[in-house]
Amino acid sequence: QVQLVESGGGLVQAGGSLRLSCAASGRTFSNYAMAWFRQAPGKEREFVAAITKSGSSTMYADSVKGRFTISRDNAKNTVYLQMNRLKPEDAADYYCAASPAFVRAANGYLYWGQGTQVTVSA
Repeated sequence: QVQLVESGGGLVQAGGSLRLSCAASGRTFSNYAMAWFRQAPGKEREFVAAITKSGSSTMYADSVKGRFTISRDNAKNTVYLQMNRLKPEDAADYYCAASPAFVRAANGYLYWGQGTQVTVSA
């Protein structure tokens, strides 16, 4: 089992920045690729970004490319999502997830956090 706890959500004005963190415990963190997903009210959960086990490669949804950066610190068992130039459409609950594979599909992720809410005011 891997336990994931997100933090860093909140209210920000459009154009502002937030940094989300996801702290992992349990099994060896560096054995898992990590990702961030988000879900807005009334919408399906969507992929945001993912990072390989070592942190050497990343991938992003087109909607956040160039604005968001995913990173990880395996010594601290933590993955981050730096979100810049936020837009109202970025508002959602953000979830981190862990997978043995570097994939985009949510069904490829075995462990999920409880989520942290991001609100973006226009």
